[in-house]
Amino acid sequence: MRLWAAVYASIWIVFFEILLGMWPDPPAVVPYLHLLLGIAIVGVVYNSLRQLRASRVPGRVKRIANATFGLSIVMLVTGLLLWVDFGSGWNLPVLNFSVFRLVLIFHAVNALAIITQAAAAAIAYDMWEDHEFEKESLPGVIPPAPVPGKA
Repeated sequence: MRLWAAVYASIWIVFFEILLGMWPDPPAVVPYLHLLLGIAIVGVVYNSLRQLRASRVPGRVKRIANATFGLSIVMLVTGLLLWVDFGSGWNLPVLNFSVFRLVLIFHAVNALAIITQAAAAAIAYDMWEDHEFEKESLPGVIPPAPVPGKA
């Protein structure tokens, strides 16, 4: 998969993953799709990081991609804990909910962090690749997007 496609694909995979996770009373197949997409996220994000690491893209983009990969690992671990109902029997009296629910909240917040970080890396890479930081625009003016193939 080309690098630009991989970084944008990770955003869309996480988006659909979030939608699957929000499905109330899902059919029996949905948790398995959620698990498969979760594993796919780790693979796509790792592939993006590997390709970015091998490129000349600025360090900030590489750091964002590295953080996104780290978040994807945390997401996989928390997802697996949820899969096995970890902490469902442990109630946190101060918060008035279970450890399972705390892991679920952390899992959901992590998903939002991943989609945010993936979007940041994708946009930054795209702008770097198109040399957009080398062209300034006038204040108050929103210039049209460049036409591919024209200089």
